[in-house]
Amino acid sequence: MQRSRLHVTGASGAGTTTLARAVADAWAVPHADADDYFWVPTDPPYVDKRPDAERIALMEQVFLPREAWVVSGSMLGWGKSVVARCDAVVFLTLDPAERLRRIEARERVRRQGGPVDEAALSAFLAWARGYDDPSFTGRSRAAHEDWLTRLTCPVLRLDSSLSPEALRDEVLAWSPTSG
Repeated sequence: MQRSRLHVTGASGAGTTTLARAVADAWAVPHADADDYFWVPTDPPYVDKRPDAERIALMEQVFLPREAWVVSGSMLGWGKSVVARCDAVVFLTLDPAERLRRIEARERVRRQGGPVDEAALSAFLAWARGYDDPSFTGRSRAAHEDWLTRLTCPVLRLDSSLSPEALRDEVLAWSPTSG
């Protein structure tokens, strides 16, 4: 795949940020994570949501006008104008048990040996577990699948149980125009 405007998405813990960074590094283009625009920086993090219009305006200032970039995460419900600029989308899936294992390990590493807010971690894991429940009203596999059917750009589906290097190589070898 040539340098372009790429969106890497999937469930939390599926490796979207890791893959997006790897592709952006290979292309020498900016990487952005949707969470950095969705959330206002706070301590503890992920408490205050930034208004939709401010998210888009910030993205516009930082990277959207460029000819190539990679954005990771989910923009369901607010990022339609960003996704409209994408040349392609990569959708990552992963076994739910492995996804939750990755999330818990990631959250503990983020604390760098400091105290873990077990209640917040438990709530986050419960939210992440909902992704695979078709009746879940938050970000879910069902919502992602519905969203994917409405995209006009090519979509590459990958199982993120592969190594980050193998996933990166799959994306770099992909020729979106051939499906």
